[in-house]
Amino acid sequence: MDLNQLTELDLEQIGEWPGLAKAMLILLLCGGIAGAWYAFDTKGQLQRLRTAEQEEMSLRHEFESKQQQAANLGAYRRQLAEMEESFSTMLRWLPNRAGVAALLADISQTGLAAGLEFESFQPADETRQDFCAELPIHIHVTGRFHELGRFISGLAALPRIVTIHDIDIGARQGEHDASGTGVLLNLKATVKTYRYLDEETAE
Repeated sequence: MDLNQLTELDLEQIGEWPGLAKAMLILLLCGGIAGAWYAFDTKGQLQRLRTAEQEEMSLRHEFESKQQQAANLGAYRRQLAEMEESFSTMLRWLPNRAGVAALLADISQTGLAAGLEFESFQPADETRQDFCAELPIHIHVTGRFHELGRFISGLAALPRIVTIHDIDIGARQGEHDASGTGVLLNLKATVKTYRYLDEETAE
């Protein structure tokens, strides 16, 4: 069957076509139906299948993550309890408004107990931070080297948080202690303590 015979075929006389032409027509019709079926039905199903597979993978990862969290829930709760206890302990190191005056007295008493002489003791305005207020105290004391060391060690041993900043130490020219054996030193520094802001004050 050649091309001339194909051009002479009449669609109204399909029954009289040669077997090969009928087979080719059937194949074309089947291919067209299959293509239309794929375009209008199968393609959408495949797309939905891929979407469902992606959702399945996402849900699987989410499930595994939540399963791991659930398995570690006890450890998380213990860790949270430990953090809350540590935070409560730290808050106890910060005085409230009523405890500030007593802390200032403790700082002064620590210096006197170390044998220092206070030239000045000047609390400054507090500076508010997130959950606490910083209370700077400018001090100027006089004493021997070991007395200054005992004073700083005493500050570190206080039950409240006390830090010392901007330290300036110098010898007092021509002055000695009462025994005449030690050089007197001047210590100028800023001692800082911190006051806990309770909820009412913070608001």
